[in-house]
Amino acid sequence: MSETTTTPRQTVKTVLEVRNLHKTYGNQEVLKGVDFTVGSGEVKVVLGRSGSGKSTMLRLMALLEPLDAGEVIFKGKRIGVDANNRPVRERALARQRSEIGMVFQRFNLFSHLTVMQNVTLAQRLTRKAGAAEAKARAAEMLDRVGLGSHLHHFPSELSGGQQQRVAIARALVLNPSVMLFDEPTSALDPELVNDVLAVMEQLAADGMTMVVVTHEMSFARRVGTDVALFDQGVLVEQAPPEEFFTNPQQERTRNFLRHIH
Repeated sequence: MSETTTTPRQTVKTVLEVRNLHKTYGNQEVLKGVDFTVGSGEVKVVLGRSGSGKSTMLRLMALLEPLDAGEVIFKGKRIGVDANNRPVRERALARQRSEIGMVFQRFNLFSHLTVMQNVTLAQRLTRKAGAAEAKARAAEMLDRVGLGSHLHHFPSELSGGQQQRVAIARALVLNPSVMLFDEPTSALDPELVNDVLAVMEQLAADGMTMVVVTHEMSFARRVGTDVALFDQGVLVEQAPPEEFFTNPQQERTRNFLRHIH
């Protein structure tokens, strides 16, 4: 494994972390023993070329795929497996997943359901919320992302940016302790990107703990508490934004920054 540079920060309470994370698809080792920690209220921005392992790490943190090796720790407890290191049952896994919100590159909305129905569905299935409670919570979160007047629209009636904001509201209604964003603006037309980033920036300002895989460098500089670089399945470097962009310690980081500039 390559050396990793991490700048010390003031200690904060850890919400989510992975330890010695390994993942292989076929003959390709995508993650090679990654350690990554997210503290309460932090916004960790993750950069890297396509295929570097950053999105795979998010999927494993969200318990969407099994690990080959390593562990996922949520609020001090190992999740995804029982005391005998066996995968937990699907019902328990669903409860654990609900604590970790995930927003994908593609919106994954149900086209035959309205905005309100898309956002209430997870509450009804995962939290067994009553109809009135689910609708009230959905309306609150849709208003939070600027779509309070679109409750009865179908996804086909919305722009890509609006659909992504619905997807954010869908994750927020479960009141997650941490939100994971996997390149949430990369499928959007350029003029729609800023509306989604503005919602994410407000979430960060409100204290939401976040991990954001993105290519939006201005967002990383402005909002991130730390910026990390993945390359070839390892975490190469992590530092506060100003230090990461102006004084990187690793040659691979310098090469990456030269390439994007």
